Amino acid sequence: MGDVLAGFQAAWEFESDSVLIRFERGIRTPKLFQALGERRIPHEAVAAVTLTPGKRGTVVLHAVPRPGADPLMDAADGQLKDGCDPYRLVLPAERETLAEYYADELRPLVTRDGDAPADRYLVAAPEAPLHFKAYDGKATFDGKSVSYRWFWTGASSAKWKAGDQTFPVSDLSGVEWRSPELFEGHLRLLRRTGSGAQVPQPPQADQDPAAVVFGLGYGPVHESLPFAAAVLAAVRSSGPATGPGTAPALPAERTAAARRDPADIADRIRHLGELHQAGLVTDAEFTSKKAELLAEL
Repeated sequence: MGDVLAGFQAAWEFESDSVLIRFERGIRTPKLFQALGERRIPHEAVAAVTLTPGKRGTVVLHAVPRPGADPLMDAADGQLKDGCDPYRLVLPAERETLAEYYADELRPLVTRDGDAPADRYLVAAPEAPLHFKAYDGKATFDGKSVSYRWFWTGASSAKWKAGDQTFPVSDLSGVEWRSPELFEGHLRLLRRTGSGAQVPQPPQADQDPAAVVFGLGYGPVHESLPFAAAVLAAVRSSGPATGPGTAPALPAERTAAARRDPADIADRIRHLGELHQAGLVTDAEFTSKKAELLAEL
């Protein structure tokens, strides 16, 4: 095909075996798009193509990704807002006819087995080395191992006692990314024993030496999500396949939770208050979560 369809913040180039998405740079372009730069999406990584009305006189061309085909979307696990979805191309409504033409051209080329998870990642992961600052430490990934260096201003006593951490990819079973735009955002590494069993982990990420905690201005999506995707892709390629996507974490109810340190609870409530004042947590969420934290005393 080789044609280019330009929309707001991105342009799609239609090729014989893939769609090359190039993201624009600018103050209105989401930082995640700027960090990604461009992405090549093979046709077999797309499950479906839709065209729907958008907001304020726009239409949206959406290449629905196939489960397990893209480490970025696996790591995101449905937490990305529509405006940060790299598979959505927003165009002026007057270009709807042209967008429909390209959608019709693309549909016969995408996989006919779109509901079946891919057995390997078909979209390239962000390249290492990668790093970002979390609230309680700095995370670094060199392609072979993940390292955490704790900050004395944010790390819990449990993490200080454990010391700085390094986790070889071969010891991991997956990654759990919770968006920094949600309360208690974090990046947790899911570990496995030599026999492949899941290593039990504390339910609270701030007590887990295999996790870093996000906060206001720490671990932003455009830094922490590509990081999580790169680690997830390395984990999947280094060990036995356990299915696409992020390996499931142990439910909190299956992990014994010790009574919390009052000082730690106070820090968490103070952090919750900061998010509330910034408008990232609603009144109801603030009241509910504060009650949960107080109940842990």
